[in-house]
Amino acid sequence: MNLNISPNSSKEEIFEQIAAELNTLGFNVVKQDQTRPWGGFFVIDETQAPAFASTYFPHLEMSDIQITNKLSPKILVVAPEKRLSWQYHFRRAEIWKVIAGTTVGVKISPTDEEGDEVKRLESGSFIQMDKGERHRLIGLESWGVVAEIWQHTDPETPSDEEDIVRLQDDFGR
Repeated sequence: MNLNISPNSSKEEIFEQIAAELNTLGFNVVKQDQTRPWGGFFVIDETQAPAFASTYFPHLEMSDIQITNKLSPKILVVAPEKRLSWQYHFRRAEIWKVIAGTTVGVKISPTDEEGDEVKRLESGSFIQMDKGERHRLIGLESWGVVAEIWQHTDPETPSDEEDIVRLQDDFGR
């Protein structure tokens, strides 16, 4: 993504830039949420999942990432110095790629123990989390923009926003 991001950019400016870029790329945003205390997200039309994957994850084959018929492509926007909840999922694995901003932080663990180590992901970095793997996305010095694909592991009951087990949350959710 070709965005002009600084730590002083407002949430509105960031979202406007991302919306314009997604429109330029031909992606249909079916939902946009700027109300999250950590930032927000864009949900892309599911029928555009192959195009989304080839745009943001060109190094991955669709046959390798598509466990079921649904991928739920999203763009996550994390604010400076904010953290998403320490969480895991029963019905999905996730693939992330930092597509704008300088760096984001990620914590990952196979257990509920979060630990102190923050892995820094530079723009262009890619990470994959397995179903049940504990994880947290962290905004560092600047806004971070992350392309996300959900790998639904249960074809009968695809994952949704209810499939979040929060172990710790800065915002009391």
